[in-house]
Amino acid sequence: MFLFRSLLRILFLLAAMAAPASAQSPVLGQFLGEVSPSELIEGADAFGPIRDDLPVVPVQSGGETVGWAFVTSDFVGTTGYSGKPIHVMVAIGQDAVLRAVRLVKHSEPIVLIGIPEAKVQALTASYAGLDIAAEAAAGGVAHDLNIISGATVTIMVIDDSVVRSSIRVARTLGLGGLAPETAPEGPKYAINAEATAAGDWQTLVGDGTIRRLSLDVGQVNRAFEQVEDPRAAARPIAGAEDDTFIDLYATLVSIPGITDALLEPAEGQNLRDWLAEGEHALLVAGRGQYSFKGSGYVRGGIFDRIQLIQGDISVRFRDRDHRRVGAIVTDGVPTLSEMDLFRIPADIGFDPTEPFRLQLLVQRDVGAIERVYTTFEMGWQPPAAFLEPITPEPAPAAAIAPEPDEATAKTALWQRIWRDKTVEIAVLAVMLAVLTVVFFFQDLVTRSARATLWFRMGFLTVTLVFLGWYANAQLSVVNLMALANSLANDFTWEAFLLDPLTFILWFSVAAALIFWGRGAYCGWLCPFGALQELSNRIAKIFKVPQWELPWGLHERLWAVKYMLFLGLFGVSLASIEQAEHLAEVEPFKTAIVLKFDRAWPFVLYAGVLLFIGLFVERFYCRYLCPLGAALAIPARIRMFDWLKRYRECGNPCQTCANDCMVQAIHPTGEINPNECLNCLNCQVLYRSKTKCPVVQRREKRRATASASTEALDRVLTNHPNRKETRNV
Repeated sequence: MFLFRSLLRILFLLAAMAAPASAQSPVLGQFLGEVSPSELIEGADAFGPIRDDLPVVPVQSGGETVGWAFVTSDFVGTTGYSGKPIHVMVAIGQDAVLRAVRLVKHSEPIVLIGIPEAKVQALTASYAGLDIAAEAAAGGVAHDLNIISGATVTIMVIDDSVVRSSIRVARTLGLGGLAPETAPEGPKYAINAEATAAGDWQTLVGDGTIRRLSLDVGQVNRAFEQVEDPRAAARPIAGAEDDTFIDLYATLVSIPGITDALLEPAEGQNLRDWLAEGEHALLVAGRGQYSFKGSGYVRGGIFDRIQLIQGDISVRFRDRDHRRVGAIVTDGVPTLSEMDLFRIPADIGFDPTEPFRLQLLVQRDVGAIERVYTTFEMGWQPPAAFLEPITPEPAPAAAIAPEPDEATAKTALWQRIWRDKTVEIAVLAVMLAVLTVVFFFQDLVTRSARATLWFRMGFLTVTLVFLGWYANAQLSVVNLMALANSLANDFTWEAFLLDPLTFILWFSVAAALIFWGRGAYCGWLCPFGALQELSNRIAKIFKVPQWELPWGLHERLWAVKYMLFLGLFGVSLASIEQAEHLAEVEPFKTAIVLKFDRAWPFVLYAGVLLFIGLFVERFYCRYLCPLGAALAIPARIRMFDWLKRYRECGNPCQTCANDCMVQAIHPTGEINPNECLNCLNCQVLYRSKTKCPVVQRREKRRATASASTEALDRVLTNHPNRKETRNV
């Protein structure tokens, strides 16, 4: 553990040294010099002074104010993946209609998923024309939510911040007939820690302690019929209209009486220990076809299907603020497939005595890589029994803390993510250490064919289940294209450090290329490769016939993956968006990251590849994998050749060549390092007394020599002049 912590500190130090310094986060005044008034409102020719009471600036035409400009992060929380605000400049007219919306600055790691910034900017600009008065009347949900696949959280942050900040500005300035909201009069309240909740589920739901959002298939289908994209209505959910789509429940479980009613005493105490001063916890539970968690939160650790909204604040929950619930213990609780706790941080201004709403994002596939979204909401407020009036004390004037240096904040973010992933990093470090030892001492490891086989199958199982399906640490050619695009534009380390397992894997791959070539990753650490090999191993148990392509055809098919990689890389230089679409030739996202929870064309494609792999072992790795091709090219620089061969290998012996799972051994006996997966099977055969003819001949000679010696000993022992004969 000491060595592991030391390694983490070294990586932190190296990355911090490499991270460039950034300027202080901007304010409205800094953005005004980057845009002209006419870009925001047609015909405008000047900006007026920034108001003292509100961070907005009048946009003027001929000295007359025709609208107002502001930055969303001055009004509402706009934190995305990066932990830093997404700054959007908005121009709103006197009629409360948005005139222009521009993404002016962000720190989002969009480069990780290969989404071009221009696409996000175009979607942001599409908010021009939005009627904020209508949004205010509808609670901010009068428009359709358009989301770019792969940037769900980023777009949700932009959507939420544009709409809620615009409503706030419009109300404050009285635009479009809106009036400022007045503070409610009456007593203030605090949570009554002595209040108790009902002892059965039905009563808890009935009195509002637990709120419920129940959606059936018919309701969801009708909701998608109302969105602008007609493809959504054309792909309804199959099944009866009254089938349950999702049955969602939520409550503020950090209220003591609710904690005691729903959680076991030990779990309730764990919850109290988990929450720091001022923090609260939301219990969300559900059942049905749709998961409120989904699988999108795995990258960056953000749950993108739910968010909590209270007034001007919104909370998107990260994996570090999430825990599963073992059981809900109240009487009459229904069978729930998902039960989770989400921690609400203390520094966001959440008030447990005030109402809030939980927003559920529902998605529908409308194309091979396109989705349409709509939202549903449930409201929650503490029942009166849990509130007690208090006499408010005059609050001291709050000092506005300066925003931290951006480079410091980014560094703190990825370091916090690394600390949160300590267990996963430790397991990966152990896997890399074990694999390194095996490669360095392969002579000892490969002495037993049975032990080598079981070790390999066990290691591949851990790779598939832990690295793949659990941690989603599947490398992709998209990473390489994004890196190249980042180097050509504005490279920063922080974007790549936000995914620690992927960062460590790439670091280890770079080192392994020097020692062993591509096989260290492709043969042992690739989750999809592990899935192929394990499924083929099971197929062999059931006597599925194995096909071996003729050497001439097999050798020519090697080139396909190199052509795919070079094609993708060339397209990425012109359009990384198009390259990202074409990179779906990799089935990794479907089979590993999303665990086949995807549109049917993707699932069919991945399934076909795995099906072929039942007959042709590692079919995709051999002929189609652009990532394997990308790793094979620099692997030519490897400095060591660890795989031992005899002079007889290939001439005449073909045992290893015939038994190589990916046919990486030429008929002439040499191993092709570009295709070898370092499975160590040829090294097992190299020492096999039952399969290798060279070893068999050597053992036969030894046995013959031993037998001759024993025969001579017997003759000498039985000779009448034994002593003299022995001396002779």
